[in-house]
Amino acid sequence: MLDAFSALSRGTRLVYTPGLRRYVFLPILANLVVYAAMLSYVLTHFGGWLDGWMAMVPGWLDWLSWLIWPLFVVSLGLIVFFSFTLVTQLIAAPFYGLLAERVEREVTGRPPLDDRGLVRTGVDALGRELVKLGYILPRMLALFVISWIPLINLAAPLLWLLFTAWMVAVTYLDYPMDNNKVSFADMRGRLAARRWPTLTYGGWVMLITWLPLANLFLLPGAVAGAVLMWDDHYRHLGPSAGSSTPAKR
Repeated sequence: MLDAFSALSRGTRLVYTPGLRRYVFLPILANLVVYAAMLSYVLTHFGGWLDGWMAMVPGWLDWLSWLIWPLFVVSLGLIVFFSFTLVTQLIAAPFYGLLAERVEREVTGRPPLDDRGLVRTGVDALGRELVKLGYILPRMLALFVISWIPLINLAAPLLWLLFTAWMVAVTYLDYPMDNNKVSFADMRGRLAARRWPTLTYGGWVMLITWLPLANLFLLPGAVAGAVLMWDDHYRHLGPSAGSSTPAKR
């Protein structure tokens, strides 16, 4: 079976071939504008946020400052990453949905099951992103609260990393599934049924998002890689994949 890294590298090469690269440049431009604005804001406020977090540490934990400080930096960095990812995905969703459709036609020789028109697909893509936000934000808020609880917050960076990998997988693997009329609940069940490929793919894409500027040009490849993962790992699973035996091919 296709592994996560192979899907990502193959997808990145694929989106810059002559037939597909025209679908890449608009989301890159949109993300570049958001990236510049958010980077400027974070660089201006990061020091104040960090000072505020360190002021919350009880005096009796001062001896652990050498450990707590880098943990706070990691947690804060992950929160910033979450915010950037959510905003850029919301903006780029209509473009990425179209890109996923074209990639599926290219690699499988057949179109997705989606029979919506271009305008309807774009509108529905924004609605789907709001559904994702409804799933992600409450869990993100819970982790944010945990990050402020003394002692428990020592585990926060690991929890953030695992959840980030899952959230990224949900974000990207949903594009080909939405194009193939897989409901959001069904999509989550399929991802859970293939938990290791899901987390490893999300982890690799997460690493890409941390590469300044380069991530803008690599993320469209993550969309194409998600199509490859969908075709190899998830397409054959039934609607109740998370709780029952997968359907046969």
